[in-house]
Order: sequence, then C-alpha cells, then structure tokens
Amino acid sequence: MIGAAGHGYDGVPVVVAGAGLSGTAAARALRERGALVTVLERDGQRAEPLRAQGFAVLAGDVPPAGTAQVVTSPGWRPDAPLLVAAAAAGIEVIGEVELAWRLQGHPRPAWLAVTGTNGKTTTVGMLSSILTAAGLRTVAAGNVGLPLLDAVLAPEPYPVLAVELSSFQLHWSSTLRPHTAVVLNVAPDHLDWHGSLDAYAAAKGRIHAPGTVAVCNREDPESVRLAAAADVRVGCTLGSPGPGELGIVEDLLVDRAFADVPGEATELATLADLRTPGAHNVANALAAAALARSYGVPAEAVRDGLRSFVPDAHRNATVATVGGVAWVDDSKATNPHAATASLAAYDSVVWVAGGLLKGADVDDLVRRAVPRLRAVVLLGTDRAAFMDALARHAPEIPVVEVDRLDTGAMSDVVARARALARPGDTVLLAPAAASMDCFRDYRERGELFALEVCR
Repeated sequence: MIGAAGHGYDGVPVVVAGAGLSGTAAARALRERGALVTVLERDGQRAEPLRAQGFAVLAGDVPPAGTAQVVTSPGWRPDAPLLVAAAAAGIEVIGEVELAWRLQGHPRPAWLAVTGTNGKTTTVGMLSSILTAAGLRTVAAGNVGLPLLDAVLAPEPYPVLAVELSSFQLHWSSTLRPHTAVVLNVAPDHLDWHGSLDAYAAAKGRIHAPGTVAVCNREDPESVRLAAAADVRVGCTLGSPGPGELGIVEDLLVDRAFADVPGEATELATLADLRTPGAHNVANALAAAALARSYGVPAEAVRDGLRSFVPDAHRNATVATVGGVAWVDDSKATNPHAATASLAAYDSVVWVAGGLLKGADVDDLVRRAVPRLRAVVLLGTDRAAFMDALARHAPEIPVVEVDRLDTGAMSDVVARARALARPGDTVLLAPAAASMDCFRDYRERGELFALEVCR
C-alpha cells in the first residue's frame, strides 16, 4: 500500500487532483517525500502558483501513464472522469485525509474524530476547548481549522487532534483508525455527490474503524446503527444515561461511561455552562465530552472547556435585540435537518428561509416548525417548495416572498421581517438551503443579514 508504513513515496508517480488548498498541501507534502507529482487542474490561474514552484501541471482528465496513485480532494465527485479513469486502470484513489493518516509519524497523535450531517464544527470546537482546558496541546483540524496534513506534519507534534471529517473526506479513506469517533446524526444531504442516502450514510460510517471507540447519539437511529458493529460503544442521550452512556440528569451533564468511580455517575457540567442554545447543542456538548473523556480528560476540564467555548459566527448567533425582538443568524443551517434543530430552540419565530435546496425535501421540516411560526419570509431560487409545504401545513401563517436573486435581497428580507415581528418574537435566519443563488456563501448571507439588522 503506497504511503503506508514501510512503503514510502520516493520515486512514486502520483497525481494530485486540483490545485486548491488541499491539493496544494498534498502536492507539497508528497514532493517533500520524493514523489513524482503531477497536478491536474483546468483553472490556469489557480494552477499558476504550483507551476511557478516547479510542479508539473496538466489540464487533462486522464492520469498520465505510469501513475501509481491519485490523491483527490472533496471538490471532485466520484464520477469525475479522472477518478473513473483511475479506477478503471486499477490505480488507487485516496483523499487528503487518508494521505495525512499515512504520512504522519510515530507515535501518531490520537485522532478524536467527528462527522455527521449537522453539528460537526460546533462539536469539534467544544472538543478542542475541552482538550485545551485539560492542558493538552491540540488543534481543530480537517474539515475545519488547520488542514490535517499540516496538523500531522507539524514540527512540534500534537499528542491529540480534534478532527472534523466530512462525508467526502471519509469516502476516500480506507486505513483511517481514529482513537474515538462519533457520527452525530445522519439526514439527507449531498446526495448529488454520493448518489443516494445509503451511500452517504455508508461514507459517514467509515469513521468507525476496527479498534475505534464508537460514540453514538441515542436520539438518532442512523448514528446508533452505524456504531452497532464497533467493539466498544458509548451512547449519548438527552435523557437520563444508563451504564456506558453520557446524558442529562435534571440540569447536569453526567458521565456513566468513563465515570471516576466505576458504577457511579460523574458530574461534568451544568446546562448553564453551555453558551449555545438548543437541545441539538446539548447533544453536541455530550458528544464532545464523550470524546474527551475517552482520552482520559478530567471532569473539571469538560466543564471549563464548555464554559469557555465560543461558537463560530453564523451558528445561532444573536445579532441584536431591538424592541423586544431577537434577531438570530443561523445562516449555517444549510439543509432541512439543521433548520429543524435551529427552529426548535425558539418559541415564536419569524422564519427567514429559502435558497438552493439541491433536491432536499422540506415537507417534514415545515410540518414540525408550524407550532413555532408567527410568520415566514422566503427568498431564493427554491422558495416555491417552502410555499407549497406551508400552504399544506400552515395556510393561516403569513408568508412573504422576496423574489430578487442578488445580494440586495437581504435588505428586502430584513424589512419584511421587521414589519412582521412583534415583541417576544425571534427573527431567525435558518434558511434550510444553500446560499449560492444570491450570495457568495453562507457567511456572506449571514453577514448581510447582520448588517441590515443593525443598519
């Protein structure tokens, strides 16, 4: 196996797919280890920095003759001509996460790994904060934070890493063996990339490798199913935990899996220690605590880490409270599953929704949201799907559409929401859809929302 222990890259012809951040990091790391690197990239401007550094850069879709391995990145779908051609030729295809696993030195850092449809970044942030509170040298890496190649090849090794992994990254990983891993939840997403929900879930499940401690979310059936075959399983529940679980007793987060006294429960933190609203974020905190506790982190570090954790922007962030109305930016809620969790955190909502659904169904989301909705403001290309579901499930709720498809749409959205909101309401930007029809990305969507609210 190329790149595995005892099988280096010296003189090995390797193709790197793409000259983006992960492709550039892979190309450099491989060349440093003696590989003969060719980068395939059609965008000449993006390829130029690597060409200037002496890399061979081609624009084709076929691996050159003699290629022994292809290293791909999340932007390349499995049906991309290059990857199909490589598979047909019997050439191994791996991702940058698999490459990082193979290139890291010994002793390897412990990977505490997180995947799931929603909550990955928040959970990894909580975990990193807990590990830091325990006095451990660590970093958030992977799909968030530091690229994994940089993390595992750092001049001063990290003993433990808080690793976020996407389904794309896991799809191309075969020998990855995290110390402990969790699949937070599974809901339809990225089906255009994976081809089916089963394939998407299977990619997530690859995080549970032989020998890995599998943490599961007892409230999510797919999370439980994917962990079922693991030798060691730990559950997290929003209810009272049984043996081998972490959960909630009154207002306490408690641990009955890694308890300080066998057979008893160890208090980890209180709900008041969490700075992120919503039951979904309590579940994220329990998962982060389970990962940390599996590595031997003391209870007080869990408490201190959760207290000091500050969530990233655009994740249930209160922008302002004006006239008794709270304005909350959860632009990162880019699919129905994330928006469902976001809406559940508030009682009376003027909901800002819409964008690019990428084939996702919003009927169940709308049905669940109805008891919390005071009004809805819709924007984006696929707003008709929301209109149809609202007409079926909540014909009495006021709905306003903003039909322009540019960044100026947010000014109209905020004006319409301001007219609908009443004291005690929360105006919640939780679009349940991607942003690229009107905005550069979810960050720009959230930033413009905050700008208009505070104008």
